[in-house]
Amino acid sequence: MEELFRSFHLDESTINWDKSRYKQAWRIMNLIRAFEEKSIQIYKKGLMGGSLHSSIGQEAVAAGVCMNLNKDDYISITYRGRGQALAKGADPFRLFSEILGKKTGYCKGKGGPMHIASQEIGILVANGIVGAGIPIAVGAGLSIKTLKKNQVSVAFFGDGATNQGAFHEALNLAAVLKLPIIFICENNLYSEMTPIKNAVLNEHLAERGLAYRIPSIVVDGNDVRAVYEVAKQAVNRAREGGGPTLIEAETYRLVGHMIGDAETYRSREEVEEWRLKEPITYYRDICLKRNVLNQRELDEIQQQVKKEIEIAYERAMKSEEPEMEEIFHDVY
Repeated sequence: MEELFRSFHLDESTINWDKSRYKQAWRIMNLIRAFEEKSIQIYKKGLMGGSLHSSIGQEAVAAGVCMNLNKDDYISITYRGRGQALAKGADPFRLFSEILGKKTGYCKGKGGPMHIASQEIGILVANGIVGAGIPIAVGAGLSIKTLKKNQVSVAFFGDGATNQGAFHEALNLAAVLKLPIIFICENNLYSEMTPIKNAVLNEHLAERGLAYRIPSIVVDGNDVRAVYEVAKQAVNRAREGGGPTLIEAETYRLVGHMIGDAETYRSREEVEEWRLKEPITYYRDICLKRNVLNQRELDEIQQQVKKEIEIAYERAMKSEEPEMEEIFHDVY
């Protein structure tokens, strides 16, 4: 079964990205980072309900995977999934509106920061229950195969979700039915506040796909190009009827599990060590070293994104509040 499991190491000689692709990845990652930084400001001002779980430091996974997807492809995300939503094409204005509880939000302001969904761009669900979005994505994969559509379904989840029964049931069903789905495990080393190494004996979580005969790959989740390449292979395989793939993207969140987390479970030295190889810094160095984007071009895109985020936030703040009667709508 060894051929089913591998670690992916990027070969620079095989990368055939043009300049527009490099710009696209840089823009998406900076869009996610700027949105998340602004969201933290919003939360600290008391303008947001619920709890905020930031994905700062994990931008390369969302960008690398979603750059391979079409608008009608499906994704299921977690309570930390605003980055994936943006990478899939979400409008920052409507996303800000949602977390601010505004009528113009994707779910009319009812989902808040943890529950984003949009049929128009293929976001099935953002689930607050660990691992609960995985079988939903498998259901979407089953519908694709049944209707003979040329789509794929992608399930994003954290390392802790691999200990949930739903994860194993979903992988088994996807394997048996050979569904067009890609399982993306964002291994940021911590299941909330528990080091995943204390909860799982596997050296790599992707090894768990072997039990279901699913091709399973470990990739550097801080390198957007590496994520893109393995996701591209998995997406193409799924579209061609090859069935599911499990990808473990090794990454790290640079902030706490949620805003207000004292982070007593990890050292500041560890966080600073990972900060040196976080996705945006890492990618900037690659662009400069390979001379595909110069510093002026990188700064220009970064400033455009920050301006876009500010405009979206200001629009959302001025947006209409939902009427009181709205609480009785969309209730099942």
